[in-house]
Amino acid sequence: MELADLEDAARRITGHVRRTPVQVVDAGDPWLPAGGVLKLELLQHTGTFKPRGAFNRILSARERGELDPRVGVVVASGGNAGLANAYAAAALGVPATVFVPTIASPTKLRRLHEYGAVVVQAGTEYAEAHAAALERVAETGAVHCHAYDQPEVCAGAGTLALELREQLAGLGREVDTVLVAVGGGGLMAGVATAFEGDARVVGVEPESAPTLHEAQAAGEPVDVAVSGVAADSLGARRLGSIAWEVAVRCAVHGVLVDDDAIVEARRAVWERYRVVLEAGAAVPVAALLSGRYRPDRGERLAVVLCGANTDPSDLVAAAGVPS
Repeated sequence: MELADLEDAARRITGHVRRTPVQVVDAGDPWLPAGGVLKLELLQHTGTFKPRGAFNRILSARERGELDPRVGVVVASGGNAGLANAYAAAALGVPATVFVPTIASPTKLRRLHEYGAVVVQAGTEYAEAHAAALERVAETGAVHCHAYDQPEVCAGAGTLALELREQLAGLGREVDTVLVAVGGGGLMAGVATAFEGDARVVGVEPESAPTLHEAQAAGEPVDVAVSGVAADSLGARRLGSIAWEVAVRCAVHGVLVDDDAIVEARRAVWERYRVVLEAGAAVPVAALLSGRYRPDRGERLAVVLCGANTDPSDLVAAAGVPS
């Protein structure tokens, strides 16, 4: 995947996705030094970055004549890719069937039905739902929309980083390091491609789902056990092949955080900024708050906050605000 693929994706999905804002962090904030910025991609349609890749995948398939409007698309997802593809399919007038593991959150399941998707629960992990989805694709001829390991999906995800670059330039700011969550790695691949040669990318993941960490240790993607508070969104069992190629090429630095740090980061972002994050989206902040990633003095940071599909009631209780 190259920068040109991201630029093509940006042109293709214009008008279908939101341009999400950036928030400049207050100068002197101890957890994001040097006046860094937050990319608020949680404000995207469906509450995550995923519609960027979903629209790029479906529109590309339609351009190539591969999309049968009678059977539409099939996707396996812990929830967010399913939401994105259901939303994109509805917007483009085609049906969507979403295979989800039984750990998918009730919030995400409810919204899948609201978008008009046919929802099939299969297995306890993403990998099992994915296998069932492939069977449905073979039976029906539907377009398969992978949650994270297709070129169009990764390139679409990377369009948020093209936006971020433009927004930083408009603010007269530069960035040395971009922190981003890693599950299957599609978002990381897109962000690293966008910033290749200009900024370091740090991929942060839970200790309980260490796909990037284990791939870097083994020299190739390998299966990992998946559990923990972020498993519904960062629940891939193996890093994607595109993500691995980009991680090697761009020297992506991997960082692990534990569940306690993720929970605390999610609460901290709510208390300081009144921004509601799902657990998977809080992992880059967790790396900073826990000290798992320690910026150098003067290092200019950008943090991608990529999703908000969660029940916020525990955040409200934690902050002492009446619900």
